[in-house]
Amino acid sequence: MTDPHSVAGTRLLDLDPAAEAERIAAALRTDLQQLKRRGFVVAVSGGVDSSVCVGLAVRAVGSARVFALFLPERDSDPRSRDLFQEWIDTLGVDHVVEDISPILEASGCYRRRDEAVRRVVPEFGPDWGCKLVLPGDRLDTDRLNVTHLTVRAPDGHEATIRLPAAEYRQIVAATNFKQRVRKMLEYYHADRLHYAVVGTPNRLEYDQGFFVKGGDGLADVKPIAHLYKSQVYQLAEHLGVPRGVTDRPPTTDTFSLPQSQEEFYFSLPARTLDVVLFAYNAGHSPAAAAALIGLEAAQVERVYRDIEQKRSTTRYLHAQPRLVAPIPGVGGIEGHA
Repeated sequence: MTDPHSVAGTRLLDLDPAAEAERIAAALRTDLQQLKRRGFVVAVSGGVDSSVCVGLAVRAVGSARVFALFLPERDSDPRSRDLFQEWIDTLGVDHVVEDISPILEASGCYRRRDEAVRRVVPEFGPDWGCKLVLPGDRLDTDRLNVTHLTVRAPDGHEATIRLPAAEYRQIVAATNFKQRVRKMLEYYHADRLHYAVVGTPNRLEYDQGFFVKGGDGLADVKPIAHLYKSQVYQLAEHLGVPRGVTDRPPTTDTFSLPQSQEEFYFSLPARTLDVVLFAYNAGHSPAAAAALIGLEAAQVERVYRDIEQKRSTTRYLHAQPRLVAPIPGVGGIEGHA
């Protein structure tokens, strides 16, 4: 297959990272003035998106007016803290590390998740690992998006089981505590410092609804939501984000087993989905897009359908609170005539 980044020697999603970094920094400074806040709070996970966002915040207002958080829990990859620390030390940003496991334990996050898992795998216990996966590749299959559960026993044996809808919803609802607790702590520090909260979704995540409402979907500013994932990597290189971060595969870092964003949600590598979404947004037909990016028309058509389905099913995540009638002078979306 042709390199999906390359078209006749050019790269579809190339940008001028220096100019883009300055454009975003200027926008952040304007946002801060309009929000009447003093600086920015950024939760940094050790991934490329949050690392770029904290770098852009520093570019915008200086390290003295940026506060970083690292909020691991018992299922987090322990390598993430070292990646966080390396970048934050380089930036010279004040920060705090807080393990949110006790809050999650008290809220029943792990208990509620494990209850649902045990209804499918009764022998599942504290020493087991688990994750959610979407089997297959969206390019080459028309299968429905049916989530499966993968479990690993203490002896290393793994099994993958199709999840009933009720168990799937409960597992997702329970693990969403993690994103919502993190956001609660972000706003605690934002309120304490009179800062604004920076959201870290890239365009794939924002467009396709890969975020938790009231969790990582909640923020005052979202400086990279217009950028495709490959463009975020270009900014990361320009900003000097450590190679340990940029070489790391995108991960949810949510479940006790290693889990990529591709297997959990997108069903495609981010770099491939980038260019297909770019072609979709540009209005190219599947046949024209296939010729442009080196795929087959049937493959592009499958991804187009998946893009449309995800936009439709996750529209609720983007929705603002609905009001019975408009209230002059304040925000909100009226829901009735």
